[in-house]
Amino acid sequence: MSRRLVSLTLDTLEDLPRSCRACVFWELDPVAADRACANGDPGLEKEAWVSQTLLEWGSCGKLVYVDGMPAGFVMFAPPAYVPRSMAFPTSPVSPDAVLLMTAHVVQPFADGGLGRMLVQGVARDLTKRGVKAIEAFGDAKFGEVDEAGRNERGCLAPADFFTSIGFKTVRPHPRYPRLRLELRTALSWKSDVEYALEKLLGSMSPESLLRPVLPVRPATRSMQP
Repeated sequence: MSRRLVSLTLDTLEDLPRSCRACVFWELDPVAADRACANGDPGLEKEAWVSQTLLEWGSCGKLVYVDGMPAGFVMFAPPAYVPRSMAFPTSPVSPDAVLLMTAHVVQPFADGGLGRMLVQGVARDLTKRGVKAIEAFGDAKFGEVDEAGRNERGCLAPADFFTSIGFKTVRPHPRYPRLRLELRTALSWKSDVEYALEKLLGSMSPESLLRPVLPVRPATRSMQP
């Protein structure tokens, strides 16, 4: 089974689950999101948000593929790019952190460590960009049945998922705790080594990587007559 992690682009955007591809819960404020869903095409609004964020800030998502099939994704951005981030009772996100908006793994691939792999990919990306921490709003009642008998599965990831991969609660709440992951503790030793090798190889020119190493000949002394 092969796993591949790639950055979100306008091309890979089409590999998000259909319901997520047309969701603008995070990208617009609540009023604008309702208006887009009622009168417009939320898919176009999401594409416009991704395009603007890529141009102004850089990579804002990761996707994981298993044997070529899209199996999960995560999206993230500074809170200034995420209007919905101010709508939670545990807002605002800390000024030194990037908001992990949502993380989702397709059900057939659940419980295979892909969620951790996605967050670790985000951590590597943001560490290179000088970011100190990731924060997220978790859903402490994810999947519970509400009073109307509906199974609540919104655009937030379960709070338990975040705590299981090292996030710590910085502002508790019975439903929407805000959690934080310090990036200096987010990368495993193996990932740190991979990053170091990546920097090392990136500092070498292709010619130096491909140039054959010639054997060193032993020094010879001139013979005296």
